[in-house]
Amino acid sequence: MGRLTTHVLDTARGKPAAGVKITLYRISGQSHRKIAETVTNGDGRTDAPMLEGAALTAGRYELVFAAGAYLRDTGQAAGEVLFLDEIPIRFGVADAAQHYHVPLLISGHAYSTYRGS
Repeated sequence: MGRLTTHVLDTARGKPAAGVKITLYRISGQSHRKIAETVTNGDGRTDAPMLEGAALTAGRYELVFAAGAYLRDTGQAAGEVLFLDEIPIRFGVADAAQHYHVPLLISGHAYSTYRGS
């Protein structure tokens, strides 16, 4: 059974990023359809997969991480305009039977991602 999971790590503080809002969209052409929304727990993870089973189908998706609010709350960013605010990660699912893990590693001025396991 396929599933999509994520987590957020704060690389500047060396700990999980709790309280980050994450929104998942399905991308089709120029259309973005919101299909899930959650907030990271104390371990920087979601309490359940973003998608699993029949809900995960082949196609293009986008996770949007509301990093700006988290960075403000932790004192790593201030002001009206932030260098990093909402961080979109667009990715493809070719085989919906697989596990796709798409984590976000953040600090006040940088982020990265990878396909995890």
